[in-house]
Amino acid sequence: MKSDLHNKTVPRLARAKAIHPVKGADGLIRPPWAASDGLLQHYYDNEWGMPIHDERGLFERLSLEAFQSGLSWLTILRKREAFRRAFKHFDPDTVAAFTDHDIERLMADAQIIRNRAKIIATVRNARATLKLREQGGLATFIWSFKPQSTPMPKSMDEVPTVSEQSLALSKALKERGFRFVGPTTMYALMEAVGMVDTHLLESHRRGSSGVWA
Repeated sequence: MKSDLHNKTVPRLARAKAIHPVKGADGLIRPPWAASDGLLQHYYDNEWGMPIHDERGLFERLSLEAFQSGLSWLTILRKREAFRRAFKHFDPDTVAAFTDHDIERLMADAQIIRNRAKIIATVRNARATLKLREQGGLATFIWSFKPQSTPMPKSMDEVPTVSEQSLALSKALKERGFRFVGPTTMYALMEAVGMVDTHLLESHRRGSSGVWA
């Protein structure tokens, strides 16, 4: 969105290339970004946009969205299992206890994205996640920003990149010590976990989350 890569979400990454729905060899209609690679298609068909309500799952998505900043989601998907190993399956209690030694270990791990600022932010975000338990927990907090309505895009150029709710969520998380949680990143998170449904109207996945009619 802000750069030629549109920064945060897969749909935005693809928007500059193609905007209209694509019918695959299987006869199913998907957005262009999900038709460009087998790994992306599998992710789109089975995971993207489905609700996540558990703390660990949301912490993982929050972390991976932060690592994606400036990169493509395909890069993150290819490294996802390595990220899970490196960050102990994104268990917030475990990551919150990471020391400087762990940070140097992660910086030496060529299988993940070795960005010191993002690694440190992930550890701090884990600690902030633990503190959020005093307010009902990360899942309850994030889902409290779910909007009253969801977009109805026919093509990728109608998919928003930010919203009033993502701006508010970003601000609220930053106030609680989270980092790499800008409004664009938060909108990408909201898309990925079903808080908004930005599947194109013709897509075979539209409405599959059960969150939106």
